[in-house]
Amino acid sequence: MDKLDPSRAFLKDVKRIIIKVGTAVVTRQDGRLSVGKLGALCEQIKELNSLGYEIILVSSGAVGLGRQRLRFRKLINSSFADLQKPQVELDGKACAAVGQSSLMALYDTVFSQLDMTCAQILVTDNDFRDKDFRKQLSETVNSLLSLKVIPVFNENDAVSTRKAPYEDSSGIFWDNDSLSALLALELKGDLLVLLSDVDGLYSGPPSDPQSRLIHTYIKEKHQSEITFGDKSRVGRGGMTAKVKASIHAAEAGIPVIITSGYAAENITKVIQGQRIGTLFHKDAYKWAPVKEVDAREMAVAARDCSRRLQALSSEERKQVLLKIADALEAREKEIRIENEADVVAAQQEGYEKSLIARLGLKPGKIASLAHNIRTIANIEDPIGRVLKRTELADGLILEKTSSPLGVLLIVFESRPDALVQIASLAIRSGNGLLLKGGKEAKRSNAILHKVITEAIPDTVGGKLIGLVTSRAEIPELLKLDDVIDLVIPRGSNKLVSQIKSSTKIPVLGHADGICHVYVDKFANTEMAKRIVLDAKIDYPAGCNAMETLLVHKDLVDKGWLNDIIVDLRTEGVTLYGGPKASSLLNIPQAHSLHHEYSSLACTIEIVDDLPAAIDHINLHGSGHTDSIVTQDQEVADVFLRQIDSAAVFHNASTRFSDGARFGLGAEVGISTSRIHARGPVGVDGLLTTRWILKGSGQVVDGDKAVSYTHKDLAT
Repeated sequence: MDKLDPSRAFLKDVKRIIIKVGTAVVTRQDGRLSVGKLGALCEQIKELNSLGYEIILVSSGAVGLGRQRLRFRKLINSSFADLQKPQVELDGKACAAVGQSSLMALYDTVFSQLDMTCAQILVTDNDFRDKDFRKQLSETVNSLLSLKVIPVFNENDAVSTRKAPYEDSSGIFWDNDSLSALLALELKGDLLVLLSDVDGLYSGPPSDPQSRLIHTYIKEKHQSEITFGDKSRVGRGGMTAKVKASIHAAEAGIPVIITSGYAAENITKVIQGQRIGTLFHKDAYKWAPVKEVDAREMAVAARDCSRRLQALSSEERKQVLLKIADALEAREKEIRIENEADVVAAQQEGYEKSLIARLGLKPGKIASLAHNIRTIANIEDPIGRVLKRTELADGLILEKTSSPLGVLLIVFESRPDALVQIASLAIRSGNGLLLKGGKEAKRSNAILHKVITEAIPDTVGGKLIGLVTSRAEIPELLKLDDVIDLVIPRGSNKLVSQIKSSTKIPVLGHADGICHVYVDKFANTEMAKRIVLDAKIDYPAGCNAMETLLVHKDLVDKGWLNDIIVDLRTEGVTLYGGPKASSLLNIPQAHSLHHEYSSLACTIEIVDDLPAAIDHINLHGSGHTDSIVTQDQEVADVFLRQIDSAAVFHNASTRFSDGARFGLGAEVGISTSRIHARGPVGVDGLLTTRWILKGSGQVVDGDKAVSYTHKDLAT
């Protein structure tokens, strides 16, 4: 987790937490209880309770549950004649009385399954006018908490003395939102969490794509900006009530966070300091930034700049890249100082060696990056190329042309050189770009971004490439499917999987780089040795490094397998075996045949023949890059045809699977997707197509006005 920003620093001192659960959170659209959401809520409370936090729960839902049960009871007891009469709305007090017992029975059942105990406490507005009651309430709650019992509060609507208990806003509290704020003060809470059916407080209706989530509420700034929508679908509060309660509690010194009760583990995430939901705090005006980083504004700015970039001529876009290449070389010393500081910090933090290896910009790296940028600058202009021309009818010409995708979001780990490669490809292909690098490369990414954007002319604008500095902005960016056109994650399996499950935006990338080298019985053994050693040792942290060596069984008897094992161990490679190899060679068995080491380690397995090798790779591989070493062309052809990977090689190291080595200049990543780009993704992978139709007044008129020819024309 990133270091807590000032707005979440208070969480380290939090012990007593009041959690308010709205009716919409614990029930489904049909009014029935949502057992799944209730169970997830109780599991989070259980976890926090075991960590020493004191949890007080304020739960709505009784009236809704009671109404649902009484409607059913009334229905089954009604005659046909009764059903023809106008239906009278059920008495709310009766609904509350019936529903409260049902609600607590459910809480008691779920908590019991978690080896916990809960206690019901019903209160009314008038109770709090009695000082003795308030004192007794505090003593009772303290006693329950000392026993690790979860107090569950609710307003006792069944005996409420208000004339209109579901509308009246007079008195000490007027709904469960204001009750939870009151309890936070009375019971000396450290934090109030209000669970809603949306992610927090928005600048407009949450359903409006233009609305943005407000991470920190500043009364002076936001109270005049925000418009509130309808109330909750089932409760009587809604966001207006939550904001009023939050402001009241925050001004009295109790921090409040409004967040979604639908998202899994949101309460836990709040306590961990993740920047989710909307925070209300009495000191917010002191440490909130003058202008919060706004994900939508950043994405829209990148889109606008990309359109200005596309308006430049091909030569002008080329000159932008050449200027960037020159700037990188001119400021190499400055870049290396920042990069070395990142490497030292990573070493002190105890990061894995493979990550540190990817982090460092070794001598010659800046020159290599500048060379690759110049290579990209000098390729044929990729924008507006006519890919196909068709005469639809006489004088009616259709052209299929190449076009930029739009705005790209790249999330990458460790490698600051990826920032340079991606930026240069985005500029050449006319795309806007948002970049989020790992915190371990913070200084390197910042200086590289500065050098690149300062080289972009004002006619385009430096906001063409936005640098996202906070992990907290990523969830917001992933919601912007109306502005961002493609997400490319470069990093661990966990990173890629999280992003794929968190966005509607198309995602391009690979989760694993589990590359195989299969040494066939017809291999040139000296060639095979060179390829295997290069594939594993040249750069073990690379996603194109060999992770599994497959060896034909005949090479075991010939002694080649023993030779390569000696060579690998001499180079410091730790060896693991598949089921056959581990027993035969007496080496530890690999815990999984689908494993990416990203280090000086690999798996060895023995296969009976070519089909067995193909089956192994297609079953355990990741579809990245796989290679065969053989002198038999027919065997090679079968392998190349049947291996279902983005890149398949014959008599070559897997390390060639790289954008620069493929002559693409650079790559934004390697894709194992079967849709759009696949393998190393260069400029062409960042383009889509448009159709341009040029006519001379033609109309369709039911297809009677034209005579179609559909003739292919030269491009």
